[in-house]
Amino acid sequence: MPNLTRDEAEALVGNALLASKVSTKNAASVARALVAAEIDGQVGHGLSRVGSYCAQSASGKVDGHAVPMAQRTASAFLRVDAANGFAFPAMELAIEEVAATALETGIAAAAITRSHHCGQAGAHVEKLAERGCVSMLFANTPKAMAPWGGNAPIFGTNPIAFGTPQAGEAPLVIDLSLSKVARGKVMAASKRGEDIPVGWALDSDGNDTTDAKTALAGSMVPMGDAKGAALALMVELLAAGLGGAKFGNEAASFLSAEGDAPGTGQLLIAFNVSKTAGDGYLARVGDLLGAMLGQDGVRLPGTKRLALREAAEKDGITVAQAVIDEIGRIAAG
Repeated sequence: MPNLTRDEAEALVGNALLASKVSTKNAASVARALVAAEIDGQVGHGLSRVGSYCAQSASGKVDGHAVPMAQRTASAFLRVDAANGFAFPAMELAIEEVAATALETGIAAAAITRSHHCGQAGAHVEKLAERGCVSMLFANTPKAMAPWGGNAPIFGTNPIAFGTPQAGEAPLVIDLSLSKVARGKVMAASKRGEDIPVGWALDSDGNDTTDAKTALAGSMVPMGDAKGAALALMVELLAAGLGGAKFGNEAASFLSAEGDAPGTGQLLIAFNVSKTAGDGYLARVGDLLGAMLGQDGVRLPGTKRLALREAAEKDGITVAQAVIDEIGRIAAG
């Protein structure tokens, strides 16, 4: 498989988006996010998404020229309207506004509405952690999981993420889906024509399946069974309820070009450490993580991404030729 530099990958994705009714600014934002996810090993949120993103913009399901707008509705609360465009420009705006507000007030939050797939959730909280904030993200997605005891999907896989700064180290980032695995992994397996392990997903009748395409038409298994389903409900209320976005059972698919705009939501919360926890916070974080790492076999969550970034910087990004060809065909019109 060929290797691309970050700049080459971003140009490849950006050109495909530009050919699909996406503005120059939005294409650059989306390309940065998808390539970053690919580098971090989150391939379900990476270049495998380009085809569906472009199809949705070309059809008008997503407004590729949308300009997100932020409105402060309380001293530390923002409402960000993604305007039925891609989520990444709205997330970038929310991060800037939340970081600046938290510097004033100690804590700030942004509810993003009329949004779309926000990709690698950990990347957003990492940006806030780099600016001295402990941060959390809650995102709802189109229906993919049934409530515990049911068989019809209502909740999305509803990712959550947490980030904190560390003294002299890259931020600690925790990023997880509330399904047993992220649905993007099933989508990526489907595009490659590969089976998935038993226990990841169910068919439309509620039976185990290893066929990725059947799984996409069925439902995902929640992480932790009933507890995961309860957490998914919580995220629906936080991410969609507070901002007036669509719940998972109201939202159209992130994957197809048909239907209305998904209109999902995200909730971003940031605590400015210098205002809320004081000078001792980073040392306390170091003590706790040091105690963890003092045990054999322990690895901090999210650290694999750092090694992958280093490898990509040195050797480039390995991308399947079929994916490059697909993106190239879109760019060529």
